[in-house]
Amino acid sequence: MVAEVLEHLAPSRGGTFVDCTVGLGGHARALLEAGASRLIGLDRDTAALAEARTALSEFGDRVELVHSDYRRLNDVLDARGITTVDGVLADLGVSSMQLDSPGRGFSFRQDDPLDMRMDTTTGPTAAESIRDVDERTLADLIYEFGEERHSRRIARAIVAARQRGAIETTAQLADVVRRANRQKGYSRIDPATRTFQAIRIWVNAELDGLDTFLGDAARRLGDGGRMAVITFHSLEDRIAKHTLRALQDEGIGLRIRTKRPMVPGEAEVERNPRARSAKLRAAEQSGQESS
Repeated sequence: MVAEVLEHLAPSRGGTFVDCTVGLGGHARALLEAGASRLIGLDRDTAALAEARTALSEFGDRVELVHSDYRRLNDVLDARGITTVDGVLADLGVSSMQLDSPGRGFSFRQDDPLDMRMDTTTGPTAAESIRDVDERTLADLIYEFGEERHSRRIARAIVAARQRGAIETTAQLADVVRRANRQKGYSRIDPATRTFQAIRIWVNAELDGLDTFLGDAARRLGDGGRMAVITFHSLEDRIAKHTLRALQDEGIGLRIRTKRPMVPGEAEVERNPRARSAKLRAAEQSGQESS
């Protein structure tokens, strides 16, 4: 949703912008080419940062890339003596690079080690997390994060399977879930999809602190500063929607720019089917805080 990001962040104003999930640098490049004076790019995926560093090298010292979780936005800006910025972007969820890269374990379309970590330098893998979690907790998180109505049956099958031997690969996990979640008739969604989404969200704590981050970002905007957040599933979008509304009502001068979330057009979905679930919400600092 590059065009929509540029429309709402308006980088032609110049100034400092933060891409909190820089990925391979696509949005960052667009912001810089459209007039952003300086861009700070954050990502917790070191492989993505390496790619972005190469892709954005032509912009020289206008770009600084930082290995950091977006929820540490305040720490990153404080370390650089930056009090306010002109724009903040967060493109949430898993990236196409992560889904397609061999060995990352995000997708069951290839048989890989069951890792799923966005930051491979820290934290337990999905295989380690599944090995240690109790059945009830596993069922609850599959239901909550995957919105999977057969969560208890799936959790029971995973626990039974791990008692027979460790679940170490994506193929092993997908096979267990499919056997437990047999569906009648045709479905375009693989029976393992929702469970994989749930475990990925859990392993990466993707929803933890999202509301706090949005508040931090809003309070870092200077007069006329703008922020945009792109979500890819209903849980993220719900948090973004309610948090932005609460911030607008809080009286810090934030004004929501999108009464309804923007969605990608047909042409973009045709080019990139993974974009079909994207929703963009944006807000602006009016500079008129209420007392």
